[in-house]
Amino acid sequence: MGNRVCIIIPTYNNEGTLRQVITEVLKICPDLLVVNDGSTDSTESILESFSGLNVISYPKNKGKGYALRKGFVRAHALGYEYAVTLDSDGQHEPENIQDLTEQIQLLETETVLMGSRNMEQDGIPKKSSFGNKFSNFWVWFNTGIKLSDTQTGFRAYPLRPISRLKWFSNKFEFEVEVLVRLAWEGVEIKEVPVHVNYPEDRVSHFRPFHDFARISVLNTVFFFLTLGYFAPKRLFFVKGDSNIFTQIRREFKRHQHDPMQMAGSVGLGLFFGVFPIWGFQMIVAFFAASLLKMNRVIVLTFSNISLPPFIPMIIISSYFFGSFFVEKKVLIPDFSEITVDTIYLQLYQYMVGAVILSCVLGALGFGITYILMKVKSLYNK
Repeated sequence: MGNRVCIIIPTYNNEGTLRQVITEVLKICPDLLVVNDGSTDSTESILESFSGLNVISYPKNKGKGYALRKGFVRAHALGYEYAVTLDSDGQHEPENIQDLTEQIQLLETETVLMGSRNMEQDGIPKKSSFGNKFSNFWVWFNTGIKLSDTQTGFRAYPLRPISRLKWFSNKFEFEVEVLVRLAWEGVEIKEVPVHVNYPEDRVSHFRPFHDFARISVLNTVFFFLTLGYFAPKRLFFVKGDSNIFTQIRREFKRHQHDPMQMAGSVGLGLFFGVFPIWGFQMIVAFFAASLLKMNRVIVLTFSNISLPPFIPMIIISSYFFGSFFVEKKVLIPDFSEITVDTIYLQLYQYMVGAVILSCVLGALGFGITYILMKVKSLYNK
C-alpha cells in the first residue's frame, strides 16, 4: 500500500492566482487542504466557491510558517503520511505534483522531497538566485547536505517526524528550520527537478529586510548549535552521505584529475580554519573559495578544523608558536598581574602565532594533498 498524500496550499492575499491554482491542483489530487492565513482580499469568497474544500482559516495574518504548521497538524490528524506544499502565487506548475507523488510511493524511508528549480533559467529574479545560493550554503553547513534549491516552497514532507517536533518559527524562516531540524533527526532530503514560472501579476509577500533578518537570526542560532554539537557528531558518528568523510571522498573522486585545485582547496580551508577571524572564518572562506574558483565543499570542510573540540588546541598552539616571533614573549600568563600592557602582549603574541600557523598548515595541507593525489594517479595508471 502506498503512502497517503495530500496537498497543502498556504495563501495570503493571492486573489489574482488562487482560483486557477486550486482548480489545476484539484484536477490532479482531490486531497487538498488550503490554509487561509488571514487574507484581507477576496480569498474567502474564492474558497467558498469550491464545494467540499478542506479549509483552515483564521482572521489575522501570522506568516507562511504558521500556516504550514497548521496544515501539517490537520493533515496528520486526518491520517495522511505525506503533504506536498506549493505556493498560491502561480509560480509552481501543478502538473509537477505527480513528479513528487510518484517518487513518494517509491520511498523506503521517510524523506523530504524538494521540488528543485533551475535557478539559471530565464525569468528567475536575480535577488531570488542570490538568496537561494546564500541559503544553500547555510543549509549545507548546518546539515552536511548539498542542495541546489533550498528556498523552493514546492516540497513533499513526511508528516510523522514533523508531528514529533516542537517548532519555533512562524514566517518564511520556518522553511529553513524544518529542513535543518529534520536533517538533524536523520530524515533524508532529496531533490526532484521541477519547472516554475513567474507570472507578471505574481504577488510576493517576502520582505527583503525583515524576513532576511529573521532568517539570518535563525541561521546564527543553527550556526552555534552546529559548531557545538551537530558538526562534531556528523564528523565522527553519522554514517552515509551526511558523513563529512564520505563527502570528502566523493569530492576527491569527482576531481581526481585536478590535484592543483583540490590541494589548493585543502590548503585554503586549513588556512582559514586557524586564521584569527573568529566568527567570520566560514563566511570569508566561502567567498575566498568562490573568488579563487576552489572547491567550496572541500574549503569549508577543512576550515572546520576550528570546531569546539579543537579550538583550545588551536589557541594554545598559536600562542606558543607566536612566542618564537615576538620580541617580548609571554609563555605563561600571570593572571595576578593583569594590565593593559600584558593583555596587549598576550593578544599580539596569539595573533602573530595564529597568522603564521595558518600559513604553515595551509602550505602543509596543499603539499601533502598534492603529493598524495599525484602518487595515487601514478599508481592507478
